[in-house]
Amino acid sequence: MELKSILQPIVNNPVRHARWLNTLSLMENTGARKISASEHKTAVTLIILKHAAEEHRHAYYLKKQIDKLSPVTCPDYRDEYLLAPGESRFYLNKLDVEVCRYLKATLSLSGAELRFAAYLLVTYAIEVRADALYPVYQEVLEETGSKVNVKSIILEEEGHLEEMLHQLRLFSTEWEQFADVAVEIETRLFNDWLQALKIVA
Repeated sequence: MELKSILQPIVNNPVRHARWLNTLSLMENTGARKISASEHKTAVTLIILKHAAEEHRHAYYLKKQIDKLSPVTCPDYRDEYLLAPGESRFYLNKLDVEVCRYLKATLSLSGAELRFAAYLLVTYAIEVRADALYPVYQEVLEETGSKVNVKSIILEEEGHLEEMLHQLRLFSTEWEQFADVAVEIETRLFNDWLQALKIVA
């Protein structure tokens, strides 16, 4: 698998591995912030709060894992502490913009309705990706005997995916058609990100 072949040299190099963890932390933090930004002023459900809180916790957990690679440090999210900084920093923003364009063109949504629908589709696509990415990363960690561990994130991301499926079914009877488009957009952006990671791996 291409992802595994990219991750192996990253994990084997403490500096690159720390920047990889920091990059994942950045992306989880970006996701948490986007969830909060999509919230309605009053109609905020328990599940949305839970999801945003868990994404923030993932960002914190991943950043704390860098301590296991001491003395390497990544104090913040500046470019020098990230892998493929441009692609990593704007990955979710690009996905959000493209999904919003699709929803505007297809369902003529705007305002709070557009933000909520985009939250559902973008989050679903990202959870599908997380369910594929983190297990491969965990496999590489175990094969290399790394002290870093992402098993708790894997379990929570599986739960998130089930929650998003439930919300999408409530959103529309045609949810699968919309979700497939979001996944298609995310797959293209993910492949672009992998190409950028290849350069530094």
